[in-house]
Amino acid sequence: MNCNGSVVDGCGNELICSMDPLFRNRTEAGQLLAERLLRYSHRAGVVVLALPRGGVPVGQAIASRLGLPLDILIVHKLSLPAYKELAIGALSSDGIRILNTGIIDEHAISNETIESIAAREADEIRRRETLYCGHRVGLAVENQTVILADDGIATGATVRAAIEVLRRKKAKRIIVAIPTIARATFHEIRSRVDELEAIIVPEQFESVGEWYEDFSQLTDEEVCARLASAGAKARSEGRT
Repeated sequence: MNCNGSVVDGCGNELICSMDPLFRNRTEAGQLLAERLLRYSHRAGVVVLALPRGGVPVGQAIASRLGLPLDILIVHKLSLPAYKELAIGALSSDGIRILNTGIIDEHAISNETIESIAAREADEIRRRETLYCGHRVGLAVENQTVILADDGIATGATVRAAIEVLRRKKAKRIIVAIPTIARATFHEIRSRVDELEAIIVPEQFESVGEWYEDFSQLTDEEVCARLASAGAKARSEGRT
């Protein structure tokens, strides 16, 4: 991590950091988060769920360091075709929809447009489920402590949908582990979960990618390979 400027972490501690990228890549970010979560190391009843695609390397690093099982939770951002980074909401594989009404009102987005976007992303969710999960049975989360990992949070629509999915699946505790999150979003997300572990919570937040040196997009093949690697490691350690 490169540092020299001022931002604040999730505990209110001042960090000395410039606006240069702070994490070399998502794996390093996950490793740093894992060091803050050592109290859950090899603990029964704890699982790590990553939001694909970007959250998978973060979750893999956490699960590997803590000796915990890893799986994915597929929740997809709803965004405008002309502006992919503008999240108007999020949709889960369970059909849960979270809408960012502020952005929708600001851009005068019609219900017809929202429905069209949601239908398109529902198709993408089904594609990812088939590709990433196949016929594999996912990890059970009922009565489990879930560490929910992603590579960063801007508006929070995607993670809010993920949290709602976990609530409906009766997770015992929900811990969001995130390398960087906009300060404007931090308190709202923290109020929804049992714990929020974050490293960088900057006042000025343009995008998640600005906090990484390498923020290249993962391919579907890379996601599948990482999940397979995590599964093989868990089996070799007798965790499945």
